Amino acid sequence: MVTDDGGGWRLLKVASSYHAFLCDNLSMNARHRGSTPDPQALLAKSVSDAGSAITIVAIDMPLSTVPIVERRTSDNLISSLYGARHAGTHSPTALRPGKLSDELTLAFQREGYPLLTSENSLPGLIEVYPHPALIELASAARRLPYKHAKSGKYWPGETSTVRRQKLFEIWQHIVDLLERQLQGAAAALVLPDLGCRSYELKAFEDALDAVVCAWVGTCVLDGTAKAYGDDRSAIWIPTGG
Repeated sequence: MVTDDGGGWRLLKVASSYHAFLCDNLSMNARHRGSTPDPQALLAKSVSDAGSAITIVAIDMPLSTVPIVERRTSDNLISSLYGARHAGTHSPTALRPGKLSDELTLAFQREGYPLLTSENSLPGLIEVYPHPALIELASAARRLPYKHAKSGKYWPGETSTVRRQKLFEIWQHIVDLLERQLQGAAAALVLPDLGCRSYELKAFEDALDAVVCAWVGTCVLDGTAKAYGDDRSAIWIPTGG
């Protein structure tokens, strides 16, 4: 969650799961087993913590104004633009993300946050895809190797210790870049210990993705992001880091 009170965008809060966001006493790197998001509760908690109304909600999930059953125009546009940089989209289906996406979109719409597919009026809900967003943030030639579950593919000839060290270097680089855009990002996104457990790595990665989504939301509000899609769905990408 971020805000701008006149001194630039500032990170107020980050959590690694919906449940953790609603529970103030949970560690960011605590193990979580997944939970169904409750837009009403999340918005109420956000308003309470921020002390003001929420303008935009950014989600890392395929979203659409109609049920998703196949690749969307937004998926094809992003893959056309970023596929050569290894940041094309996966193909969504009726099973994944399935009803969760449909219900989430409708629930936010009922709360007054319709899905934004162009420069529509606010407040609203936007879809974010972190890989191309990070390419723009870092001015990178290709997608950043920051997913811990894929570290073996990123650095196949290295030991597990070296792979983790390299992963942490990438993470710290992303955190440093986010700090330039969102004050407080570095203080909130403190890397776990090198010897931490796998679930702690996943929790940190999820929190990192959440802050990337929040940053893209600020870009939409600042007019420095573009929607790629049609009137049914759009993926928002910053126009420059």
